[in-house]
Amino acid sequence: MIEQLPLERLALWVEKRPNAVWLSQPVNGQWHDVTWAQVDDQARRMAAALHALGCSPGDRVALLSKNCAEWVIADLAIMLAGLISVPLYPLQSAESINYVLHHSQCKVIFLGKLDEPAKLEPGITPELIRIAMPYPTIKAEHGWHALLAAHAPLLDAHVQSADALLSILYTSGTTGQPKGVMLSAKAFAYAGSQSVKELQITEQDQYFSYLPLSHAAERFLVEMNALYSGGRIAFVESLETFASDLRHVRPTVFFSVPRLWTRFQQGVLEKLPQAKLARLLRIPMIGSLVAGKIRKGLGLDRARILVSGAAAIPPALLEWYQSIGMTVCEGYGMTEHMAYGCFNRPGQVRFGTVGRPMPGNELRIADSGEILLHCPSLMLGYYLDPEKTAETITDGWLHTGDKGEVDAAGFLKITGRVKDIFKTSKGKYIAPAPIEGEIAKNLLVEQVCLMGSNLAQPLALIELSPAARQQAREHVAAELLHTLQQLNARLEAHERLSHFIVVREAWTVDNGCMTPTMKIRRNVLEGLFLDQLAALDAKQPLHWQ
Repeated sequence: MIEQLPLERLALWVEKRPNAVWLSQPVNGQWHDVTWAQVDDQARRMAAALHALGCSPGDRVALLSKNCAEWVIADLAIMLAGLISVPLYPLQSAESINYVLHHSQCKVIFLGKLDEPAKLEPGITPELIRIAMPYPTIKAEHGWHALLAAHAPLLDAHVQSADALLSILYTSGTTGQPKGVMLSAKAFAYAGSQSVKELQITEQDQYFSYLPLSHAAERFLVEMNALYSGGRIAFVESLETFASDLRHVRPTVFFSVPRLWTRFQQGVLEKLPQAKLARLLRIPMIGSLVAGKIRKGLGLDRARILVSGAAAIPPALLEWYQSIGMTVCEGYGMTEHMAYGCFNRPGQVRFGTVGRPMPGNELRIADSGEILLHCPSLMLGYYLDPEKTAETITDGWLHTGDKGEVDAAGFLKITGRVKDIFKTSKGKYIAPAPIEGEIAKNLLVEQVCLMGSNLAQPLALIELSPAARQQAREHVAAELLHTLQQLNARLEAHERLSHFIVVREAWTVDNGCMTPTMKIRRNVLEGLFLDQLAALDAKQPLHWQ
């Protein structure tokens, strides 16, 4: 049951708590608070500005910025004006931005905080109307504060309907061009309202927003959950201030991705090596003091809901956090259903799984092993792509493309991607995810990618952690070879790895090896390393690129 659509929920808080702070934005180290009434006023002024700039109901408006208070206000302004938002990843390439803007037929673009605006500007076509948020960004003919000052708040705001299109979210595209996922007001409302109720999130809760709001997970878990709970959102100012901003905010709800959970762990272990930490944690009283100091140092001492999503997280990493009193709840969702899928609720956590379906969701496993979901937050379809829509949704069931299994208690375990499974030259099929998970238990490993299509035996590409790159090669080599030996002893003969290849260059969004949501592009990595496989020495299982 949907109680209120997003704009109705905004109106509730404006009436109930107009002077309560909702958004907190750091600028040059100073925190600026924005109340519910101020958010509503600015959003209505910007909505009026959009109408004055020639936008008509149904027109698409793009958002290109890192997370900030203005991003959320612009999003609400687009809704109030009856327009459709098209968020862009601030780490997208200019070519990808250009594709999305053309494909979605955007009329206006909001431009905000960007690390390298000059690199992205070629992707923005000249005919687009540009509005610049109050940060260094791409050149625009209209400024945020000037538009707010020039327009009175829009009184006759758009009235949302449940099934109407609210936003087009483009998938990050591990293969091929991104697809435009059409999400309704109902999808936003259902995901936000139900998760707030299920997790008992209230107006006392505090969020910390830094993962791209252009991604369904952050938009649902932070923007919508805050809108439906009344909780506050604080934003990070920059990568350089991330740690201090996090300690300042001390969120009660915190969402991150596996790569960053790994980085947080590495930062702790650089100051307090694992062997010493383990010894201290075993000592009564001292152990709890040490764990508490670590949590406070991270800025997560108040956090009661810790979430990991977007990619698989090694159970060993979850256990490490558990040892310092932090239960990280892994979840699973896709853009195609507003990321409202399965979740390990606090107090109901089973490591190695992504939890049980959230309220209202139905889950079943197809005969092929594929995970199918039937959910009220399901997309309306892919924009301008009815064929792909028909392939993905059958009789109301979403074909996720992921393989999984459900245990007796209803917890879902992801076993890999349907398309990731490859066949060796011996005709044997291998699912890479479980093997990658075992390799990732080694703390020296930042990321791992298994490949082996048409090879006699699979092999693993390994990106070392920053800490491992500082250590002696002999020590790292010994540890990796030990991991390889122990792993191969447990694998079936056809699964045993012939080599570990330690890559020279880190996998990033810029070099095309990662999607903007930090997923590995397996096909890209395979293409990069395919030509090098012939030169591998069969007698040397560890190869340094």
